[in-house]
Amino acid sequence: MISAAVDTQGERFSQPVGGPTSLVDLPNTLRPVQSRNPNRKKVLFVTSELADLVKTGGLGDVSAALPRAMAHLHDVRVLIPGYPQVLESDNPIHIIGELGGHAALPPCKIGRMDLKDGLVIYVLICPELYEREGTPYGANNGRDWPDNHIRFARLGLAAADIAANLAQIHWCPDLVHAHDWPAGLAPAYMHWRGSRTPTLFTIHNLAYQGVVSLASCPELGIPEHALQQEGMEFYGKLSFLKAGMAYSSHITTVSATYAQEITTPEFGCGLDGFLASKTQQGLLSGIPNGIDESWESSTDPHLTHPFNIGDWEGKAQNAAHVRNLFGLDDSTGPLFAVVSRLVYQKGLDLTEAVSSFIVENGGQIAIIGRGEPEEEQAMRALALRFPGQIGVRIGFNETDARRMFAGSDFLLMPSRYEPCGLSQMYAQRFGSLPVARNTGGLADTIEDGVTGFLFNESTVESYKAALSRAFKVFAFPGLLNAMRCRAMAAPFNWCQAVEPYAELYEQLVAKALGRSGKQ
Repeated sequence: MISAAVDTQGERFSQPVGGPTSLVDLPNTLRPVQSRNPNRKKVLFVTSELADLVKTGGLGDVSAALPRAMAHLHDVRVLIPGYPQVLESDNPIHIIGELGGHAALPPCKIGRMDLKDGLVIYVLICPELYEREGTPYGANNGRDWPDNHIRFARLGLAAADIAANLAQIHWCPDLVHAHDWPAGLAPAYMHWRGSRTPTLFTIHNLAYQGVVSLASCPELGIPEHALQQEGMEFYGKLSFLKAGMAYSSHITTVSATYAQEITTPEFGCGLDGFLASKTQQGLLSGIPNGIDESWESSTDPHLTHPFNIGDWEGKAQNAAHVRNLFGLDDSTGPLFAVVSRLVYQKGLDLTEAVSSFIVENGGQIAIIGRGEPEEEQAMRALALRFPGQIGVRIGFNETDARRMFAGSDFLLMPSRYEPCGLSQMYAQRFGSLPVARNTGGLADTIEDGVTGFLFNESTVESYKAALSRAFKVFAFPGLLNAMRCRAMAAPFNWCQAVEPYAELYEQLVAKALGRSGKQ
């Protein structure tokens, strides 16, 4: 439902500018609780995904969890495009502002959605750009929308407009926190306008850069001086991701190891020199993600049988459900899970190569995910090769995924690189031991031989060696259960990330106020 309304601090629009519904005021019960924190800042979170409404990966989980975890310290509100999944949710949307167009970017409206726990969502309503069936980035056939540069430039410009108070929504952020390439032009537009509002840009995956032709400059209203190595030029093209890094006040990424890796040619995706320079200037840091409190095996309503640490019979009941769901034979051998986007980065070809080794040693594999059509077809073919031993479900379902974490003995994550990763944390919390590549956030969150198994090289031989260790542990229930206990007790909640982010917000705002001469 969309209606014209008042903001919590504003005035009613003179006429409806949304759908054909009545005027509705925001109820007092939905107004956010104000913290007594004297350093409380107003922060605009700019993202293309939010797990409550629409997500394709970990970005959606982080965008939903971090603002909530931060609520006691700062007033964090989220800006997201008005996809069908957002507009058709059960949460009313009240139109509170309008924004003009710029270059080829069309005008749009700003709606406000208050979630039941008080999280405020600003919805960018622009039907010609966002109201399409598919994912946030493309059609259901897996192909990207050809006008994504327009769609996400409009998101970045909306953030800049809100920061400049052009939307007149009676809430102006002290800081803008933009996430990944879809939000990369938010810091850029703010910089080009001479905004003094500080910006933080978080890299969730450096490989996805939002690269478009230089011919897009007029459409996006990009100034000529931005077309340089210190700006958003990237090997004769434009990079939204580089724009976010070039024009933000500070850059973070989602694990300490990944922050180091991306300054090297192997992981830097052509930006290693640029990022090494940012590191030398003290402008790049790694802050690990966390997982929210719903990941608790004893209380999760998704599970067929919630269980505590040591209740391995409860875990076995979830395993039986997973085997039945994926058409796997009854077995006393280990159950391996793959819960992943089906893309090359995730090393699925390596899992395909070791699948016969796993099956020959008595293991079974359950795979869920969606992604590149070629990877999806490869997984389907794998299930046909090993009927009753390997099962595949193309798509994603939160309940099935949680039951897979709870029922599996091991999680397979042979990622070629992994900025942070969340699946390995989910798995450990539910007593499933990851078998993972020693890279990025996997290296930071898995203790080899204690809470999982790490291997160093993206090769079949290195992967098999780690799997052999997993099979050996499975053969000794006492050792297996001891590792499960250690994994389930690992401290992967958001508190490890909230304080560093909160401190960084305060530092950036204080620095910006110091430059502007404000007290």
